[in-house]
Amino acid sequence: MISSATMAAVDENAAALGVPRKQLMESSGNAVARRVRELVDPGAAVAVVAGRGNNGGDAFVAARFLDDYDVTVHLLGRPESITTDIARENWDALVECEYDAREVRDSRALDLGDPDLVVDAMLGTGVSGAPRDPERSAVEAIDATDAVVVSVDVPSGVDADTGEAAGVAVEADHVVTFHDAKPGLDALAAEVTVADIGIPPAAERFVGPGDLRSIRRDPNASKGDAGRVFVVGGGPYTGAPALAGQAALRAGADLSFVAVPESVKTPIQAYAEDLIVQPYEGERLTPEHVDDLVRTATDHDDVVVLGPGLGSADETLDAAREFLASFDGRVVVDADALPVVPEVETDATLVCTPNRNELAEMGGPEVDDLRDHLGEVEGFAADLGHVVLAKAKDDVVSDGERTRVCRAGTPGMTVGGTGDTLAGVTAAMLATHDAFDAACVAPYVNGRAAELLEADHGDGLLASDLLEAIPRAVWGERDA
Repeated sequence: MISSATMAAVDENAAALGVPRKQLMESSGNAVARRVRELVDPGAAVAVVAGRGNNGGDAFVAARFLDDYDVTVHLLGRPESITTDIARENWDALVECEYDAREVRDSRALDLGDPDLVVDAMLGTGVSGAPRDPERSAVEAIDATDAVVVSVDVPSGVDADTGEAAGVAVEADHVVTFHDAKPGLDALAAEVTVADIGIPPAAERFVGPGDLRSIRRDPNASKGDAGRVFVVGGGPYTGAPALAGQAALRAGADLSFVAVPESVKTPIQAYAEDLIVQPYEGERLTPEHVDDLVRTATDHDDVVVLGPGLGSADETLDAAREFLASFDGRVVVDADALPVVPEVETDATLVCTPNRNELAEMGGPEVDDLRDHLGEVEGFAADLGHVVLAKAKDDVVSDGERTRVCRAGTPGMTVGGTGDTLAGVTAAMLATHDAFDAACVAPYVNGRAAELLEADHGDGLLASDLLEAIPRAVWGERDA
């Protein structure tokens, strides 16, 4: 079972892996034609009603595999309004090959004749809400026929995730959906066929550019809607919390606060004027500071980054334990705070970001290549009860039930500080995503930022260099 949003991401990831959408469209159209051939005999009249997106493109392909049938293709709109290049290319192929391909300028006058079967290919899984003309009138025309109705991916007007219809909807007898079943199809009376169209398992296993589709800033957003990040770190080290705080901003968080000992306030303030530094007394984090920190994070619904640069003094680890035991919000646990996680009962939502050594110290598998031990990482995450983002050459993310791999990155990322930027990016994503999704997207962004810099920096990469590239990794690549 796969949601429409995840399906769109998988589709894009497949293209990035070398399986282009046009190839998938060819497979999808063939699958639709195969189902038509199973339902009606050669010579039967088949009316294809196609929209202007890739759902229609699937049907244009299907028409080419139905030469033994009396096929008419009805495009709802002008060819120049077809929204994707690949769908337009397949429409043009029908026209050039002199198929019976008709433009429908006024859907209220749509005449389907008396077909034996109608292919509904107007609105796909990415469309929600009540259909408007021309689709609305076309839905009514289809439902008025006595024909067998086959819908492509989902009946037009039906929400693929819920099975509900906000207005009129095609009353399909059969649905041909692709790659995996969609949640809403179970609610329909239609017979559902799931067609394998050649999307490789890697498109779901490996995090890719399709996963960035989930990062959207509402045009009407107000300050704070994209989250406040509260970094609790510093003491022995000053660079780590500053990098985490700045990376959170670069990845889209609206505000970034850094709580550090008074003794290191000044150098951290000097790193970036965008950071809001909140000092507390002393030279390191101690249990006496915990109540105020928890209160601040709770009052402002902050996503907390706990650990960068804290050090491993006993009283600091005691403070980390108390913080996690008292806080019930969202926390990215990194670096020095990681060892306390297995021994703490907490109501907080945690994303833990250990490297291979830290993972072993927490009780996870002690291995060189995490990719060869995905089951062990998944089992550890299940026992821990939290999301684990295990950092290695290929990062492994698991919530104990789902496990994915992120291959983005460069050899230059072995430099110190890239884990701190990852913690900040993860916190920014955790502000707007659930924990598992945030943990998947973040290492892809961090690693992709390094890839964008590789030609100029190579093995001389600095963690601070990533700060400039993180926005390009998130929004530049998504918009390309």
